[in-house]
Amino acid sequence: MTFDEAGDLLDQMAEEFPEAFYTDLNGGISLLPDEKPDPEFPPGEMYILGEYCDDQMGRYILLYYGSFAALAAKENWTEEDWEEELYTTLAHEFTHHIEGLAGEHGLDRKDEAFLEAWRDGLEPE
Repeated sequence: MTFDEAGDLLDQMAEEFPEAFYTDLNGGISLLPDEKPDPEFPPGEMYILGEYCDDQMGRYILLYYGSFAALAAKENWTEEDWEEELYTTLAHEFTHHIEGLAGEHGLDRKDEAFLEAWRDGLEPE
């Protein structure tokens, strides 16, 4: 899937989420061409697909096309795989946003536990 195709698909997906999810998401959703390897893992082992940001620039969601493309090449994704991964990542980052507005951080803790299990060679939940 090309960058433009992924962007079009992401736009369609974003329109499906309820308007309430966009409360205070003043920076919106951006698809960047970058590949973002996770620096805590050996090269090519783990990629950051998306991030929810809450900083001096506001609140916004970033998705990294290059990271999706690297995994797609490594795992031989189909178009359906692309759709599933984009949707799952967008929903995940929206969850961070909604939890952040509520002052809750359950998903942050779940993400940390997942990465810790991966580092320890265990099957993440």
